[in-house]
Amino acid sequence: MTDEGQSPFSGTSIRPCILDVSPARRWTVVGLLFTASMINYLDRATISMALPLLSVDFQLGPREKGLLLSAFFWSYALMQVPIGWCADRFNLKWLYAGAFTLWSVAQGLTGLAESLAVLMTFRILLGIGESIYLPGGSKIVSLLFEPKERGLPSGLFDFGTRTGLVLEGIIIPWCLYRYGWRRTFMLVGFSALLWLIPWLMAAPARLRGSRNLRPADPNHPSGLISIFSLLRNRNLLGICIGFFCFDYYWYLLVAWLPDYLVTVRHLTILRAGLYSSIPFFVFGVSQPIGGWIGDQLVRVGWDQMRARKVIITVAFATGLLLIPAARVDSAHSAIALIIGGSLVGLSTGNIMALIQSCAPVEEVGIWTGFENFFGNVAGVLAPIATGLLISRTGSYFPGFALAVVVLISGLTSYWFIMGKTASPREGS
Repeated sequence: MTDEGQSPFSGTSIRPCILDVSPARRWTVVGLLFTASMINYLDRATISMALPLLSVDFQLGPREKGLLLSAFFWSYALMQVPIGWCADRFNLKWLYAGAFTLWSVAQGLTGLAESLAVLMTFRILLGIGESIYLPGGSKIVSLLFEPKERGLPSGLFDFGTRTGLVLEGIIIPWCLYRYGWRRTFMLVGFSALLWLIPWLMAAPARLRGSRNLRPADPNHPSGLISIFSLLRNRNLLGICIGFFCFDYYWYLLVAWLPDYLVTVRHLTILRAGLYSSIPFFVFGVSQPIGGWIGDQLVRVGWDQMRARKVIITVAFATGLLLIPAARVDSAHSAIALIIGGSLVGLSTGNIMALIQSCAPVEEVGIWTGFENFFGNVAGVLAPIATGLLISRTGSYFPGFALAVVVLISGLTSYWFIMGKTASPREGS
């Protein structure tokens, strides 16, 4: 394996390239990333809330529902490394805007689908567009903030994803009741295009790093060989495995919680939307809080890697509450335990700050792309595996328990696979 923080691309020592942007503009961009992330998850998760209605119209069983829920992740996962490569090389003002347009249009067109195959096609297009959100957002934060400051903005912009799920639980059931699922998809998708106006006004004209950060080195591999040789880096490998475990747990909640509350806890779609939004809100609020705590620990002298790993460990341990949640008799007790299990969100800002600090400055986008690829392989597997377990056992408990086991096992990668030091070019 290569040394911690070193990359097969690395040729010289390079300090972080922080763009010369005013604090007000930096935080405006973070606010717009928050809003885009909110729209991102509102779009992708609308189908989970509409699933009971789609199941009737298209006569879907548990296996077909799992297949439909996973279709988004096929393209979303496969695009992570290519879009991360693009985020490192192209102007993110226009790259992000183009991807945003694609996913919004795909979401709107979903309302016109007449078959399961067409539904899945639009979900695949949605995944291609939405692939920009984490590699692009992480790269932008690394361009605007010093390493010791990145926990809060990372947690804050990703908080938008959980806010999107909260709004989904409140707005989408009402829209489904009032307009039906077809008009709901069109309304949510096409109206989001208004976000492009403030983004094009506020984003710096050249939202990118230096083109010449890394000198050409004929001794290093090129193309696909050089890209995939990155996985020899123990920091990246540990981060990728840990994020797979984190996302398996997360996507179980995103894909199956609304259906679980309707099917098992016998709530109406309106009540299921409201109650499922609370855990997502807690998950989201925890993200900037956990990131801020990590930043403060680093400021008072904690080792950056250790501080963020400790918070990740505490956060992951709260996921154990999902096991009793599936066993209690009371729906309200189950929801309370799921809310407690949503404190896993305390880890998110620190997970993102870890990769921004471990990656060479010119490769933050592609490292995040690898991380999110592994995470969204879990997004493909979690809905399918859970659907198969429900079909075989008639119970959600095995699916919930498996998600917890996967989550906790991820701690071994952060503590024993990752090294003890960040990139020498991204010191604290």
